[in-house]
Amino acid sequence: MPTSEDGQGSTPVYRTIAAALRAAIASGDLADGDRIPGENALMKRYGVARATARQALSMLINEGIVTAVRGSGVYVRSFKPLRRHGPNRLSRELWGAGRAIWQADTADRGYTTDRIRIATADPPGHVARALALADSDRVLLRSRRYSLDGRPVQLATSFLPAAIAAGTRIAEDDTGPGGIYARLAEMGHPPAHFTEEIRVRMPAPEEAEALDLGPGVPVLAVVRTALTADHDPVEVNEMTLDGSAYVLQYDFDA
Repeated sequence: MPTSEDGQGSTPVYRTIAAALRAAIASGDLADGDRIPGENALMKRYGVARATARQALSMLINEGIVTAVRGSGVYVRSFKPLRRHGPNRLSRELWGAGRAIWQADTADRGYTTDRIRIATADPPGHVARALALADSDRVLLRSRRYSLDGRPVQLATSFLPAAIAAGTRIAEDDTGPGGIYARLAEMGHPPAHFTEEIRVRMPAPEEAEALDLGPGVPVLAVVRTALTADHDPVEVNEMTLDGSAYVLQYDFDA
């Protein structure tokens, strides 16, 4: 049991309390959806002040592994992370068979899409360069938000050359079986290569609001470029993922 609250010369007490709660969650003693001990219970158990108990709980909330429900308590965040397998989800066997890329991530868990926005626009400079567009060329922009089990987990904006995508089903809310890549294949531009760049950062305020992120939860910023067999770029997709909702998996041969 902690013997001091200043933590001088040792691990701060609030961190020790947070570590104990984190270990109970990792072991399954506190399962998804369970209410964890509140401030009063922690004060009594560890003999600490309310501010210390509150700091321990805030640490776990900021890590995204628990969530506070106003007027009720703090609960283990009831959500099974998505395993995002890079090669599998982009396989032509998937979208070529009329399946959505998201089906590779979610298995039998239902996902929904909202906040859909489709427009023809002038491309940002970095997108124009990635798509090798001329100065006067425009893009078809598709932005949307994905939610799983009722929880928003990803924002995505695709940019495609308007000369290819405008006026096609790609410009509709429902792009049809297999999604964008199946439609590109039907039009003679099947993606054959993909590149992805991933970095971790803190969200902008509007991203935190759209993804319902708690304080301190980072996002994964993913930029994917789809290219044909001739390495002609046909799509740039900028994605913002809830960093606490994903496990990224990549398989490589030595």
